[in-house]
Amino acid sequence: MASPDETHQIGEVAERVGLSLRTVRYYEEQGLVVPQARTEGGFRLYTERQVDRLFLVKKMKPLNFTLDEMRTLFAARDALRDPDAAPDAQAQARETIAAFAADAEKRTAKMRKMLAQSEEFVVELRGETA
Repeated sequence: MASPDETHQIGEVAERVGLSLRTVRYYEEQGLVVPQARTEGGFRLYTERQVDRLFLVKKMKPLNFTLDEMRTLFAARDALRDPDAAPDAQAQARETIAAFAADAEKRTAKMRKMLAQSEEFVVELRGETA
């Protein structure tokens, strides 16, 4: 694993996370992932923190979380990790993250049900061609 301060160019990050360059740039435009710095030539440089955020976005996307919901979760996670955050802010962040966990669990259960229905459909179609 890379050190937290080590930086990586966008191509390496995109490949590692499994996203296109265009998608990484889009998430930057939306304010979800901001490069740590840029090279003299203007290439984006990302640390492990930004890479972790992209991995989280990738996990949230199939569950149909919106960009605003992603921003809310990132803000809560940032507040929880901020050693200077007030105790009330950290408590609120914990509540927000717990609510996201419950919502993600519900969405996952719904996806499991849809997957089971899809698998039944495939079996049905395979039976018709046997």
